[in-house]
Amino acid sequence: MDASEALLTRIENDPVVIQRLAWPGDFDITRRDPVEDVRLPSGLAMRPIAGDGAGGTFFLCGESGDAERPVVYADSEGQAALIGADLPEAMELIVSCPVWWHDVDSGCSPEELEAEVREDYPDLDRQREELAAALGLTLPPAEEVVARLRATAARTAPDFLPYVDDDGHGSYEPMFGP
Repeated sequence: MDASEALLTRIENDPVVIQRLAWPGDFDITRRDPVEDVRLPSGLAMRPIAGDGAGGTFFLCGESGDAERPVVYADSEGQAALIGADLPEAMELIVSCPVWWHDVDSGCSPEELEAEVREDYPDLDRQREELAAALGLTLPPAEEVVARLRATAARTAPDFLPYVDDDGHGSYEPMFGP
């Protein structure tokens, strides 16, 4: 079993982790039905593993045992991004930057985005530490996670930019700018 499959199994078998990832992480494994069937130009399989409250879907790409198992996020508005080289890297993003990682191009700093989440979740640090421990993650600083997201997302097109039909039509747009 590869690291992504092992981590997904760990998540699926821990109700507390499921709850904390669902909110404030906005990674809900009970929402696995994507808005539409999508494919990747690279031909890698796309397995929906979670959804978010806005209708977006997280996909684990490739097959179990593949050397690489990248994670693609596709929102319900036709944008997508490669958000992790594998599920552990994507989970570092979701746990470190819950909810606000979607807004890294909004013009607000990570500190401002984090402050907005803290208004509703004053015990965010404790929850983040407990979740990281339960998942076996060591979280890098948020600035490093955001920089890695930008670098990873820059590799989205062309191979990880989903499309809808067999003719390559209905392609999603990159979620983050250069």
